[in-house]
Amino acid sequence: MPSKVSCLYLLTVVCWASALWYLSISRPTSTYVGHMSVPIRKTVKPLKNFTFTNIHTRPLNPHAFEFVINEPKKCESVTPFLVILISTTHKEFDARQAIRETWGDESTYSNIHILTIFLLGRNTDNVLNQMVEQESQIFHDIVVENFIDSYHNLTLKTMMGMRWVATFCPQARYIMKTDSDIFVNMDNLIYKLLKPATKPRRRYFTGYVINGGPIRDMRSKWYMPRDLYPDSKYPPFCSGTGYVFSSDVAELIYKTSLHTRLLHLEDVYVGLCLRKLGIHPYQNSGFNHWKMAYSLCRYRRVITVHQISPEEMHRIWNDMSSKKHLRC
Repeated sequence: MPSKVSCLYLLTVVCWASALWYLSISRPTSTYVGHMSVPIRKTVKPLKNFTFTNIHTRPLNPHAFEFVINEPKKCESVTPFLVILISTTHKEFDARQAIRETWGDESTYSNIHILTIFLLGRNTDNVLNQMVEQESQIFHDIVVENFIDSYHNLTLKTMMGMRWVATFCPQARYIMKTDSDIFVNMDNLIYKLLKPATKPRRRYFTGYVINGGPIRDMRSKWYMPRDLYPDSKYPPFCSGTGYVFSSDVAELIYKTSLHTRLLHLEDVYVGLCLRKLGIHPYQNSGFNHWKMAYSLCRYRRVITVHQISPEEMHRIWNDMSSKKHLRC
């Protein structure tokens, strides 16, 4: 007899396929609304007894959102070596499932505890919200806050992840933030970079470090208006496709973000918070923020690879797992 979980999983896949087919023929494919998504915020009442002496205590950027799907007890009885925060969207069920079955499988390492958490906002389509809620009830690895899920709100999504770690899993040793189209070489990440046997690092942050400046071309995906960021250079920042940091940095970044003007470019914004904190990100060439043709020996040398489909993820993972005995 199939297990209850297997039946629920099969039902979820069928429901997802039906919902996405319905949406593809009856709804626009883009969930982006307007040039800038407007977050759903709680009404903030005027402060009583306001004076100029306490103006500095008011957050410049209050993260006034609530968890609508949460896993608050995920770390209650364990001390994870690594928590992986994965930015994803509602329609990417196949990508989430591919990650669960490959490099994000929490049971891969028997002696190292790893947690995988998928980060989302709320979709403007309630059918997709309901599908994610059902998925969450099966896998218990999804966290959602009530801001609108869009490209321009990626920064809110990352800050939600920082908040979740600081609130519900501060005892974790390291955190990775990445995206759902990234392949992660977990052996290199754990044993070559983080090294479980060594003393835990503090105020540590690493990834593919970028030294650049704002793009003023309004046609660009990475356009930055002068009124939002007037400087000609960004502080050093790690590509948002994948970076790793010690868990103490999660709370530091989240608290710093409350007093740092919000920018829609998530990786740049994290770099701004790091500069305020006096934390310099370390360059690591193993983090690739581009697509790389598969080769067993090439992929053995890296930590992340960008733009990997769910089908490719399974194929790469299976090939690397079955050929660990081969030399390059």
